[in-house]
Amino acid sequence: MDSVDEFADHLLRIARASPHTIRAYVSDLRQLAAYLSPAGKELDTADRDDLRGFLASCYGRDQPATLARKQSSLRAFYEHRVRMGRLDDSPARALVRPKRRRSLPNVVSVDDVFALLETPGEGPAGLRDRCALELMYGAGLRVSELVALDVGDFLDGTTAVRVRGKGGKERVVPLVAKAREATLRYLERRSELGKSAPTPALLLNQRGGRLSARSVARHLARYALACGTQRHVHPHALRHSFATHLLDMDADLRGIQELLGHASLSTTQRYTHVSSERLVQTYENAHPRARRRT
Repeated sequence: MDSVDEFADHLLRIARASPHTIRAYVSDLRQLAAYLSPAGKELDTADRDDLRGFLASCYGRDQPATLARKQSSLRAFYEHRVRMGRLDDSPARALVRPKRRRSLPNVVSVDDVFALLETPGEGPAGLRDRCALELMYGAGLRVSELVALDVGDFLDGTTAVRVRGKGGKERVVPLVAKAREATLRYLERRSELGKSAPTPALLLNQRGGRLSARSVARHLARYALACGTQRHVHPHALRHSFATHLLDMDADLRGIQELLGHASLSTTQRYTHVSSERLVQTYENAHPRARRRT
């Protein structure tokens, strides 16, 4: 097992990182290895200047968020090598963290969300998709959490659902009436999807296997186009909208943090900025002194 595979195994078994994170970190390290190869160096023989040169070669090609993740990949990898006794010190320790402009979450209006939720049809696939959309918006689920749900994860009928979040952390999220109704209606016809061996997965594809996050995103984009929403809607936008709409209705920030499964309150607080911007926009549109007279 080479050093990257060893690190990937650590991420999977010990750190319990998501498959997406593991793929991204492994890809970053393979890119670094390819960069070092012409100079006859390997990952364990790289120094700080090598890492800086690698990151510099990525500027202009990668987005700022991707560059920041690459730095995180290098730091985590070399810290792991030090802990394992493979290196005496980490060459990534002295890397300067890039300043990252934090973008505001993409939020869909209440009217557009309601129109979107009514778009799926009444067949088995349509009921599945309505269930998926209601759970993402009604419970604030990440798409990875959604597709990982099993039928047995619902508690007390469908009044709440047990969710496995980042790092393997579990939380119980209560379900609103519309999400409960959509889930029950789908479960009545779930068996009509696919003819493969029984699976515990909640959301099934047409072959009877577990629905993928990519499929959820594709179906969501199709429904957004069909109902004429005014912006691109991706699965995480429904989670953002869940949090922002709750704040708009004066929900407690700590409560929203628990529902979203955020480890830090500062992560949840960014939604307050979205609500503030919406308030300013409402003022600009409605207040007579904010409008320029013609």
